Amino acid sequence: MTKHSKNNTASSVFSYAEYKKAGKEYGSKRQRLGNESMRRFDACALCLNSARDPVACNEGHLFCKECAYTDLLTQKKDIKRQKDRLDAMKKEAEEERARAREAARERVLVDFERGKLGLAAPVQSNTSSGSGEARGVKRKFEFDTDAVERLTREAEEAALRQIEREQAEALKNKLPDFWLPSLTPTYASSGPPRSLQDVKLQTTCRGGEPTHSLALKNLSPVSFSTFTSSDPKASGDTEKMCPSCKKGLSNSMRIFHMRPCAHVVCKTCTDSLVLPAKQCVVCDKPLGSKDVVELKREGTGFAGGGRAETVRTGTAFQG
Repeated sequence: MTKHSKNNTASSVFSYAEYKKAGKEYGSKRQRLGNESMRRFDACALCLNSARDPVACNEGHLFCKECAYTDLLTQKKDIKRQKDRLDAMKKEAEEERARAREAARERVLVDFERGKLGLAAPVQSNTSSGSGEARGVKRKFEFDTDAVERLTREAEEAALRQIEREQAEALKNKLPDFWLPSLTPTYASSGPPRSLQDVKLQTTCRGGEPTHSLALKNLSPVSFSTFTSSDPKASGDTEKMCPSCKKGLSNSMRIFHMRPCAHVVCKTCTDSLVLPAKQCVVCDKPLGSKDVVELKREGTGFAGGGRAETVRTGTAFQG
């Protein structure tokens, strides 16, 4: 086969040979994940090693106690920096509103000096023929402070709206540019946050998707029952097992955690013993409806047992 037949440069798409020559960075790559690619059921969701002093959140994500505490401390430091930034943004927004009010007040005074603003109450003409008042009688002007304040406030608000419209028109003619300091987009040009008071910052669980809020009080200890494997190839390593049926635990099994007592049992024992009696099979501690939580697994390597395929998206040119 000639070289030109492999490199079909006249076509709008890559040939198979060209696609192979493009390497791993071109197009989307799909790969099947095996059981060895999945995180073990007893591994920490942060460091991916076997959990030391394991703790679990309300949703069943497993962590090392040290990893969970370190992650929450890091999030709290980030939240503190974000709160300081929000406070600075609130202060800047208040100063901007104060400057806008002052500009509106100055504009009202200028308009008043030019004779565009009248604070006098309109004189009502009396056309009734039956009134006994004479036409030449002078009417007394009543100075109402409430009316003056209302008119002044309405005039300031109207001037403020006019200034905002003028600023919006001025910004519309200038497109934001990242390479010019004077035209760099800011929150003032792109629009400030609608309500800074509604922004809630809190620590979250990073054990899986979707994320949820997490605090230290939501972490509960986990106690796995272990046994020493009799397999000579295992070199005396300890394995996790269900304390009720003595069956070894693995990623292919659904595992449940009793939060009040920290014991872990398999799904079969949970459905047949724990839930009907509403107590732990190890220590007989009473359990509530929310005290039994399933420990999350990353997957089993099979399509029906969780994530079994990964996709890597690369750059692709389409004609």
